[in-house]
Amino acid sequence: MEFKTLKPIFKHLFNFLALSLLSFTAVANVVLVDGHVRAMPASVPNTAAYLTLENNGDKTVNLIAIKTPIAKEAQLHTIIEENGMVKMRQIEHLPIASHGTLSLKPSGDHIMILGLNKPLAENDKVVLTLIFDNKQRLQVELPVLKQADSEHQDHSEHHHHH
Repeated sequence: MEFKTLKPIFKHLFNFLALSLLSFTAVANVVLVDGHVRAMPASVPNTAAYLTLENNGDKTVNLIAIKTPIAKEAQLHTIIEENGMVKMRQIEHLPIASHGTLSLKPSGDHIMILGLNKPLAENDKVVLTLIFDNKQRLQVELPVLKQADSEHQDHSEHHHHH
C-alpha cells in the first residue's frame, strides 16, 4: 500500500532533479575539449598549459583568470610579434565566441603557470580552475606531457623514418 503514496513523491523528485540539471547546464556554457600541461625540466619553476575550450552558449564568454593549487599563479599569455621579435605578453582575458572554440597552443595564446610548488613529472595530473566573466568556474584536470603536440603521440610508432 505504501508504494502508491511514494510513487508521486518520487515522480516530483525526479522532475525537480531533471529541471535543476537543465538549469545547471544552461550556466555551464564552456567545456573542455582537450588539453595538457607541458613537462619541463625539474630546474624550471614555470610551465605552460595548452587547452581547447568550447563555448556552447549564445554569448561570447571571456576567460578572465586561472587558479591552480600547484603554483603561485597562473596567467593568460599571448604571443605577439614586434619588430620581428616574438614576445610573450600577459593579457587580461581571452574571448570564446558563442558556439566557438578557444585553442591555447605553444605558438599562440596559452596559460603560463608560474612558481611551481614542486616539479611536475610526466603523466602527473594538474588541476586548474578556469574563471569566466559570466561567473562560471570550470575545473579541469590536465595531464603533464613532454611533447608539445599531444595529438600525434599515439601514432608515432607506426611511422618508419627512412
